[in-house]
Amino acid sequence: MPMTAKPAYQRILLKLSGEALMGSGEFGISPEVMSGLAHEIKAVIDSGVQVALVVGGGNIFRGEGLARAGMDRVTGDHMGMLATVINALALQDAIERVGLPVRVQSALRINQVCEDYIRRRAVRHLEKGRVVIFSAGTGNPFFTTDSAAALRAVEINADLLLKATKVDGIYTADPKKHPDAVKYQELTYDEALSKRLGVMDQTAMVLCRDHGIKLCVYDMDRAGALQAIINGDDTIGTRVYA
Repeated sequence: MPMTAKPAYQRILLKLSGEALMGSGEFGISPEVMSGLAHEIKAVIDSGVQVALVVGGGNIFRGEGLARAGMDRVTGDHMGMLATVINALALQDAIERVGLPVRVQSALRINQVCEDYIRRRAVRHLEKGRVVIFSAGTGNPFFTTDSAAALRAVEINADLLLKATKVDGIYTADPKKHPDAVKYQELTYDEALSKRLGVMDQTAMVLCRDHGIKLCVYDMDRAGALQAIINGDDTIGTRVYA
């Protein structure tokens, strides 16, 4: 199948929140959302781009929320890490159904269901055309999956970190609460940090800034958005640069 455009990036890392996998539901995993994601990822892989993913677990469990209710924060965070493994396995199944080889790597040791995270092995999988899904965050409590995505993007030398959200970019305020909010087409990390825009947590943004990782925040529900971004369309979403 001929390509319509030459990809602008060779290796990307896509960050998915657990909530993104719910679709219109209130919890759990939507098969329709998973199938749609799998087909989008296949199109990107078929264009010659290497794809890694980091997935959250908020659709199943949020350690921080229960910590506020009295649960030990470390215990809650470990439970949240396990939730991301569940999501990663579901993603693996969906992506394999469209004919792509997939490897799930966990920052926690769960050898019976997935590989341990080993950087060199992950890079080798990517070079062989396999999709790699990083789960269990960083393996440490008190760090978000945003931080895990930034860390893995640096470690695998990703050309672009993408954050798939429910809005089409970064705004001056929450566009659902403030209809007059203005969308940014591009920002620097320092601007995003100083304005406290809440794009990602500060640890993740500082890590991306200090290592020159480009970030794109976009609407995952927009059909064809991922492929267009990969092909170099700068009009979709918001770009954040070092």
